[in-house]
Amino acid sequence: MAEITTLARPYAKAVFAQAQEGNTLDQWSQQLSLLATCAQDADLVVVLTHPSLTTAQQGQTLIDVCGDALSDAAKNLVAALAENKRLTLIPEIAALYEELKAQLQNTVDVVVTSAQELSDAQAEKLVTALKKRLQCDVRLTSKVDESLIGGAIIRAGDLVIDGSVTGKLSKLAEAMKS
Repeated sequence: MAEITTLARPYAKAVFAQAQEGNTLDQWSQQLSLLATCAQDADLVVVLTHPSLTTAQQGQTLIDVCGDALSDAAKNLVAALAENKRLTLIPEIAALYEELKAQLQNTVDVVVTSAQELSDAQAEKLVTALKKRLQCDVRLTSKVDESLIGGAIIRAGDLVIDGSVTGKLSKLAEAMKS
């Protein structure tokens, strides 16, 4: 995992620098998201890693699948990645790019996994508390996982707050064993 991030980081930084320079941060977000989605498609992965295709053909296949949604700069990125046999890094490049963009915009993506659907009031209260604690704008995404029994797990980057009943029961069981 660390190796993939290490390999992807220079590409993400280069794309981010170009996007900042051209004031095309959102356009690059969309293009990288599309490329990442395509690069993770099981059927396309078979094609992109097929040994009978040259790296240029692999890159062109990905470009063709994305169609007119890619700018010339994005097509050049795909070509460079293909030439260096790095097409598999696209999802990680997209993730790192989004992190850089969020840092620039002073925002954080927060995923809340709860046992039940959050009400609008609960979501608003949570966003307000997280803004205060993290000192940045918060984009909240909620998921439901009934196996949590109750409570919620909050993930914001590297920060994980486990307030679920399942998590508390696990900690209690661990404490009783020791």
